[in-house]
Amino acid sequence: MSAAARARLLALVDDDHAGVAELAAHLDGLDAAARRDAVTALGRSRQRRLFEKAAHARPVDLAFFVGDAGVGEEVIHDGRNTLPLPPPLRRFQKRFCRPPVDGRGPRLFGYNEGPTRRAIGPGFFVADATAGRPHWTARGPVVIDYLRVPDGPVAAGWPPVVDNEHGLQRFVYGGTRDFMRRVSRHVSIGAAYKGERPLDHYFVLCRR
Repeated sequence: MSAAARARLLALVDDDHAGVAELAAHLDGLDAAARRDAVTALGRSRQRRLFEKAAHARPVDLAFFVGDAGVGEEVIHDGRNTLPLPPPLRRFQKRFCRPPVDGRGPRLFGYNEGPTRRAIGPGFFVADATAGRPHWTARGPVVIDYLRVPDGPVAAGWPPVVDNEHGLQRFVYGGTRDFMRRVSRHVSIGAAYKGERPLDHYFVLCRR
């Protein structure tokens, strides 16, 4: 099942005539394991194509990343990025939670978990909507912003919150923002920018 699901996804991404609706229908019809296996098989060129196709999807919002989870409840998205690393090190997780309501507007807290976390750092971020910032909205309706880090309680068991301007993580996360687009009910795709410069690096996420 997983091999067939993966092959079908690759074919849809490669097909110039297949839109994001067809990709979503395929992914939504898979069980969780097959869906995660299929999307984390996508390499750089296919993630780039998927990001372009996802421009035509229904706009993603903050609720997509946490569902009906309560304040401080962790929601895990399994992912694969396109950084120049050995393939096992491209697998990672983005973990999200809702912060307490504090009058500062809707946003999410999160960090990156994976095999490089202890060496590089957790890469904490704040996610919010890009509405009202047209040059950002064109890239994606949600931004994962590493220039900001959680300024309130995070989920139990997360590492201590640190900024992204010190240690090795400044080379990965410092000055970086990721712009997100929806693919299907569980899957999203992001593109990385350093300042206002696109890095031509992508990552695909699959919510558990």
